[in-house]
Amino acid sequence: MESLFDSAAEEAHRSQEPLAVRMRPRTLDEVVGQRHLLGGGTPLRRLVESEAPMSLFLWGPPGTGKTTLAYVVAGVTRRRFVEISAVSAGVRDVRAAIDAARRELGMSGRQTVLFVDEVHRFNKAQQDALLPAVENRWVTFIGATTENPFFSVVSPLLSRSLLLTLEPLSDDDIRTVLERAVADPRGLGGRVTLRPEALDHLVRLAGGDARRSLTYLEAAALLDDDITVEVVERAVDKAAVRYDRQGDQHYDVTSAFIKSMRGSDADAALHYLARMIEAGEDPRFIARRIVIFASEDVGMADPTCLQVAVAAAQAVEFIGLPEGRISLAQAVIHCALAPKSNAVIKAIDEARADVRRGMTGQIPAHLRDAHYPGAADLGHGKGYRYPHDYEHGLVAQEYAPPEVRERRYYQPTRHGAEAAFADRWHKIRAFLRGKGKKG
Repeated sequence: MESLFDSAAEEAHRSQEPLAVRMRPRTLDEVVGQRHLLGGGTPLRRLVESEAPMSLFLWGPPGTGKTTLAYVVAGVTRRRFVEISAVSAGVRDVRAAIDAARRELGMSGRQTVLFVDEVHRFNKAQQDALLPAVENRWVTFIGATTENPFFSVVSPLLSRSLLLTLEPLSDDDIRTVLERAVADPRGLGGRVTLRPEALDHLVRLAGGDARRSLTYLEAAALLDDDITVEVVERAVDKAAVRYDRQGDQHYDVTSAFIKSMRGSDADAALHYLARMIEAGEDPRFIARRIVIFASEDVGMADPTCLQVAVAAAQAVEFIGLPEGRISLAQAVIHCALAPKSNAVIKAIDEARADVRRGMTGQIPAHLRDAHYPGAADLGHGKGYRYPHDYEHGLVAQEYAPPEVRERRYYQPTRHGAEAAFADRWHKIRAFLRGKGKKG
């Protein structure tokens, strides 16, 4: 009777756990996504199949399975699982966990998986407290982080551990997670109907975060057994953005986004940015479009625009969403308000068009590579005049092949900073073409 009571109590406790916890995979084969980490011969497989302790860092965006993988490793290998959150734990907690693991190892021979979530939040002293356990292999240490470990983890700890990078889950991965949760007895057990449109909406809302998708699904299931888009909207207080990332809406919103920045309407551009983010558009796609815009539509009118765009793209890779939206918005505002010039794209496209028409010609002999034996006998490099030896770093000599000597590719505007470049280029070009020779 006691065992039946314990079983019933355990089942009742499980039913009170969040859906994301109940659906946590129990084996590596149940893990969705991260196939690059789970194949035969990978470090994770070796860790599961080996008796030896191992230390590793799991680096990736939220909801990609870092905690799940730690639980799976402990469960499959039948090791004790001890979880510490770097948000609330201190050095005393770390040492206490390590001491307990050493006692368990000495008394029963059972190993411990020490999982530290958000390990990047530990300061140097807290991270140093982990070193003896890692060095002496008293525990299998697994640290989870959403930030680049090379910046947030002390070198001695990182050098003694494997670093595994988790990738954002794809839409298909999230779809699999949700469909499994609806059908699995550990989840909703088929008690609800998830409409296809609602499933698509949940996938978009998840943004590659499996835990978020299950949290939203559970909230919707509490409202209604028939989960429609409207039920999901009520559950998570987010209107469904009608946006198909493979269809017309994707292209229409992207087009409006670019044209609003080109038209210098920062508010309109921010609106379309928000629509893309709320619809679950890949933030890296958005960042790439901004980087392209910075050179194509702003160019030399504001050379710092490209720097801001690239920095925003790097920030998105580094921190992801939702925080990455701020960097994207900053880049959008900068691009929208910057003076505009398409002189850069016109210059390279006209140069390419001439090359495609066969206007290549011979490279002047004095510009050719002269470093290898025999090059001098061919006249390569002969007569080359080194600009740094001349006043202002300029010397008039032939640079372009004769066929394109008089072609004008870069024709700057008078917009913004490009006006200064226009003045300088006008003078330099006249000098190089022999209309004002010096030296």
